[in-house]
Amino acid sequence: MANWFECKVRYDKLQENGAAKKVTEPYLVDALSFTEAEARITEEQRPFISGEFEVAAVKRCKIAEIAFNEEGDRWYLVKVGFVTVDEKSGVEKRTISQILVQAGGFKSAYDNFLKHMEGTLADYDIVSISETPIMDVYRMKVVD
Repeated sequence: MANWFECKVRYDKLQENGAAKKVTEPYLVDALSFTEAEARITEEQRPFISGEFEVAAVKRCKIAEIAFNEEGDRWYLVKVGFVTVDEKSGVEKRTISQILVQAGGFKSAYDNFLKHMEGTLADYDIVSISETPIMDVYRMKVVD
């Protein structure tokens, strides 16, 4: 299971008018620890940022799954309520999970989520879908 960390990177971004503006952008990184998350985001961002930058914050995220879709350029957080029934007492229990979905817009986020959930036997309902400010997601690199 992946350990997701949100890393905020602060740097000077060149605006259309040529002026530099200090911005802080969030990224998601799969890492084993806070230290590794900071090292990974530094490694991933170094080729894309000219000049100096700093990792302003690193925090653990409670993301259960990520539905990647290379056609999407934005990230949506889908809160899902999974319904389970306690066999002994017969009481329904609702557990909320967060699934990050890559999509081009709200409608495609909904469609991509449904496609991601195909074949799931659990009962669930969508609690909310919201666009996140996340710029990109970096998965753990697989070593052969």
